[in-house]
Amino acid sequence: MKAHFELKNIIQDINGESYKSYKSIEGEFLFNDYILYVDHVQDDAFSSPSKMRVKIAQSAALFPDDTYFNRSREVALRDFITRRFYESIRTYSKADIELKESGSISIENPGQEILERSTAFIDQSYVEIRFTLRLPYSGNNVEGNLAEDILFNKLPKIINNSLLFENLDKEALYQHIKTYEDADFLRNELENLRLIAFVAEGSILPRRSDGSTLPIEMDRAVPFVSPNNLKMDVELPNKGQITGMGLPRGITLIVGESGQGKSTLLNALELGIYNHIPGDGREYAVSNPNSVKIRAEEDRNIENVDISAFVSTHSSGKNIHSFSSENAGDYVSQAANVIEAIEIGADVLLIDEDTSASNFLIPEQSSSEGNAEINKTITPFVDQARNLYSGYMVSSILVIDGPGNYFDIADFVIRMTNYEAQDITLETKEAAYKNRIPRNDIYFGTIPERIPLVESLDPGNGIQSIEISPKAINYIEFGSSLIDLSFIEQVVSINQMKAICKAIMYSKKYMDGRKSFRQLTSLVMLDIGRSGLDVLNPSLSGEYAEFRKIELAAVFNRINSLKIEQK
Repeated sequence: MKAHFELKNIIQDINGESYKSYKSIEGEFLFNDYILYVDHVQDDAFSSPSKMRVKIAQSAALFPDDTYFNRSREVALRDFITRRFYESIRTYSKADIELKESGSISIENPGQEILERSTAFIDQSYVEIRFTLRLPYSGNNVEGNLAEDILFNKLPKIINNSLLFENLDKEALYQHIKTYEDADFLRNELENLRLIAFVAEGSILPRRSDGSTLPIEMDRAVPFVSPNNLKMDVELPNKGQITGMGLPRGITLIVGESGQGKSTLLNALELGIYNHIPGDGREYAVSNPNSVKIRAEEDRNIENVDISAFVSTHSSGKNIHSFSSENAGDYVSQAANVIEAIEIGADVLLIDEDTSASNFLIPEQSSSEGNAEINKTITPFVDQARNLYSGYMVSSILVIDGPGNYFDIADFVIRMTNYEAQDITLETKEAAYKNRIPRNDIYFGTIPERIPLVESLDPGNGIQSIEISPKAINYIEFGSSLIDLSFIEQVVSINQMKAICKAIMYSKKYMDGRKSFRQLTSLVMLDIGRSGLDVLNPSLSGEYAEFRKIELAAVFNRINSLKIEQK
């Protein structure tokens, strides 16, 4: 390890030389209160930025044990530190991160969700932060004076403002930690309470109309109100008793007029797999961690999926028990999404009629000869939802405008009126009894295990690596293919997608032609649970965020080169 003044000397010596001279600053440098690790220096001014870390001893950072003594508090604290570091960059560094300007320091800008990330770490010995720096240049030469200013002036201020407990907003820090810990507790309690979701009274579920994930402005906000018969109290470790709507297992319909909060409630449940920051409005809207949004996805790639539970024959003549397509239609894609979700371990399916195939939820009511023939070959979800629950214990929550066909199979029917939830189950059951609909006696069947084949991810096929597109969260570049992932709606950070892509390549070590998708993804997640996200990449990186094996499998399933055998 070198002293910090040696780093300054190196920078002064290479000032004005070719950009590659920056390689000489790789290494470890001891500053007064911390160690700076220059792990990787970019090859040129336009390559991915250089990777750096700072470790500061707890003797200087002085974070109390109660800020990280359990897993929930530790993850929340690491998230808080990441946010503070990002804010401090904005304060002390003029270079624009988004524009990737010369000299810009960068770290993930967290959203409304609190995630475990590879940006920050803490234990009894030290605090670590990982970031990148686009080393400054003039032309294609080292801009030594600016580099020295960043590393010896700006960076120490950022560190001082974000990694020392004494300089943090203590009230905000503890609120962040306690909110996360309470949400974790609440989600873990769902199983004990035989619930699949809980939404606290007073929650602000709507988001801003401009597509932002921020809560709606307070002067327009309507707090959530729970039906009396689904209202229950839960005691949280920090906040104490809260009251809200507990949704039991089974089949729940969410109905009501347009604009009254149906889809907004479903969206809150969709993202209730995550904990949210204080002030988000959805802090205590939590759902079963294996809840999966199911939607139509026309033109998606499908490989050897048994869709016979929803399709009896296909117009292409393909085998419905082992169906493959490079561009499946909306109905078949949604059917495949259900099968793949159950295959990987979904407990709850979340379905909105607005994003479903027209004939997926209920048969199309049409007298045309073409539609009549199509309806003979399909089994709508209404005829399988109860079978899914009785056979697989998979619950369903559906937003539907024409709910009459579902009344007789629904366990709960909730009508949304101006974001107030009303239980109308009894009256709909009476209507269903008077207008009974004959049901097809259809066996859902056993879902065969599918085994991904490692050779379909082999660089020998022309696939060199998986890379995230820098433009959006919704696409990955796999070899020469650009794969659309925009319909995987429960990914909230590009760093989750980066980690998923690394996890796919990491999983090759377990792909032996015998392990199923569920076994394969479980082994990957087990390794991450034991060793953290760093296990995915031999070189340390602050660019990863936690993800579920459900999304890992979902991305896997959309790789167009992937070959799968049924067990």
